[in-house]
Amino acid sequence: MQTDNLKKILEQIQQKEISIDDAMHKLKHFPYEDIGFAKLDTHRTIRNGFPEVIFCKGKTDDQIIAIFKSLLTSNNLIIGTLATEETYNNIIKELPTAIFHAQARIIQIGQTPEPKTDNIITVITGGTSDIPFAEEAAITAETMGNKVVRLYDIGVAGIHRMLDNKELLDDSNVIIAAAGMEGALASVVSGLVACPVIGLPTSVGYGASFEGLSALLAMLNSCAPGIAVVNIDNGFGAGYMASVINLQGVQS
Repeated sequence: MQTDNLKKILEQIQQKEISIDDAMHKLKHFPYEDIGFAKLDTHRTIRNGFPEVIFCKGKTDDQIIAIFKSLLTSNNLIIGTLATEETYNNIIKELPTAIFHAQARIIQIGQTPEPKTDNIITVITGGTSDIPFAEEAAITAETMGNKVVRLYDIGVAGIHRMLDNKELLDDSNVIIAAAGMEGALASVVSGLVACPVIGLPTSVGYGASFEGLSALLAMLNSCAPGIAVVNIDNGFGAGYMASVINLQGVQS
């Protein structure tokens, strides 16, 4: 059915019944590829500017490999999130160009593109323990064509570390603030800068932090303007949202 629909669109272009722009509009809503256990959104790149990302947790290695192979037939760059090193070691047997960003837990196949803009996404963390989630955000943003600067371990317990980097924060177009514990980092930095701040609450902390719930609620209840908040430990979501903001108005 999908092949028939695509053939019809191509014939309409050939017969000048529709314009190329009209065809692109139709293709934005073109169906998916059904590989049995998964229905892959093969045209997400056309609609959203970046292909479908593989959520690796909960899938078998064979399923992940099959999805990578299918998506790579129409895309030059695919990433998989929340991957393990064991999964990566199995994947490179089938797809030897795969690389593993260990801290970010991201498997990447394809070259990271050059930045599409000089605008900077700055990823900051409250502590060193927040880095894995920040790295997931940073790698995601880089694979989407952004210039990313990392500034780690500048939490509010030693706020002078943040103030020493105020110039870098001022030069940022978007800031991702990853923090656990009480999650105050996003509020503090948002009160210092003019750009959007994306709060990334992490599950880092002692018992009363409730595995990130305390940080999430603190960021949601922030009185500082300009903050948006993603889910606990959702570095991918933070990186993706930062990229959408950062690339507004940039030709794809």
